[in-house]
Amino acid sequence: MTARGTETRTRPQGTAAAQLGTTAERLGATAAQLGTGIGWRPEIADAVERMPGIDWVEAVAENVCPGHLPDSLVRLRERGVTVVPHGVSLGLGGAERPDQARLTALAERAEALGSPLVTEHIAFVRAGGALTASQHLEAGHLLPVPRTRDALAVLCENVRIAQDALPVPLAVENIAALISWPGEEMTEGQFLYELVERTGVRLLIDVANLHTNHVNRGEDPARALDELPVEAIAYVHVAGGFERDGVWHDSHAHPVPRPVLDILAGLAARTRPPGVLLERDENFPEEGELERELDAIRETVASASPKAFTTSQASTAPPKTAAAPDAPETRQRVALSQAALLSALVAGTPAPEGFDGARLRVQSRALTAKRADVVAKVAPELPTILGDGYRLAFFAYARTRPMTGGYRRDALDFAEHLLLAGRPEDPEARGTLTAWWLERSGPAPLEGRPFTRWLRTRTARLALRRARRRTPGHPGPGLPAHPAHHDHGVVDADPAPAT
Repeated sequence: MTARGTETRTRPQGTAAAQLGTTAERLGATAAQLGTGIGWRPEIADAVERMPGIDWVEAVAENVCPGHLPDSLVRLRERGVTVVPHGVSLGLGGAERPDQARLTALAERAEALGSPLVTEHIAFVRAGGALTASQHLEAGHLLPVPRTRDALAVLCENVRIAQDALPVPLAVENIAALISWPGEEMTEGQFLYELVERTGVRLLIDVANLHTNHVNRGEDPARALDELPVEAIAYVHVAGGFERDGVWHDSHAHPVPRPVLDILAGLAARTRPPGVLLERDENFPEEGELERELDAIRETVASASPKAFTTSQASTAPPKTAAAPDAPETRQRVALSQAALLSALVAGTPAPEGFDGARLRVQSRALTAKRADVVAKVAPELPTILGDGYRLAFFAYARTRPMTGGYRRDALDFAEHLLLAGRPEDPEARGTLTAWWLERSGPAPLEGRPFTRWLRTRTARLALRRARRRTPGHPGPGLPAHPAHHDHGVVDADPAPAT
């Protein structure tokens, strides 16, 4: 890596500029001019197909099955609309090397969709395990990596591993965050600059996330734009949110506010992005409102006049230090710090030193609420069975049971937790929940589980027989051997709808 000096200059110059220029040329040779797009979601699939001027769409990679593409995506592709898979579960910023199965799955989706690139996030989503000799924990959400030399070294190596495994170029996205790491060594722009310089990866710049970090962490979006290697931008995300009690929530469920469009204009004044995409994940408005938001995005980009920017690196360049190697001890340091933070957020352990305890509590409540929401989407029968008591029961469960697998596993564990406690109190609802749990837990997971042992009692067998009689369409005695973790074809929902 070429260290940047501290002199005032037009960015960037010298050897680093030559290296980045080579990267830019390589990216430019394969970069797709995407145009204006929208995030494809099943709830708005028909509307997206009818919208005029949609050049491309982005689909959550984990929610697309390569062998059974949604008909809407197939029709869009046949019309020449580009489809980009957007991954949410790799955890490239995590201490562990990227999981090969997840990389293979992302590659399969890129090939099935004929995509010119794939995208992921600069975030960690799980921690613990072998590197820390502690319980494996899942966040179910995109969490920020510290902007340190150690974290950068691990991220760069993970990005290289992903690049080698994918059939098309990779772009990585800056995320929104509620919390800040103590002792950071770089700004966001510097961190991204170094990442691009050392790996040649492209960037997916989310201007809504820059706004979120401005409100929540006091970071200047203009400074971030000044420091970005804009030549490496693959495309841009635009999304809405809302502010409550001084905290900006990047909801992807509200209209795009003026400050986000202003940041988009600032970016477009520095470079003309190859593509800009509107994200909306829930609380979908009527079709005309989405079209008006797309028009506002087009007008914002078109009215910005790209021009050369000169910036001083005197106060913003990181110190001239050698890059930390991606050695086992580097990964372990990152692993320990991430595990301590995630444990505080989901397992109730003390806040690590230097963190804002109040902010951690806000983040912890947000993670639990999101966990309850996604479990309700993955297993919609649970809110139906439990009624108004679903959220209260789930929050009580989550306080003592951090998520250690995906959301589908979490739904099964939640149901088992309730049944072991003799809940719900209504016998009919409890019988229905028993049948639901059995139907979705295959033969292998049943052996040795606490609820399985409980079911062997005479009382439980009687309850099960009652549940079978009460459940419409139930096959009756002699349950069929369902595949393990059967979910009726429902894949894990997006772990981080607000990205």
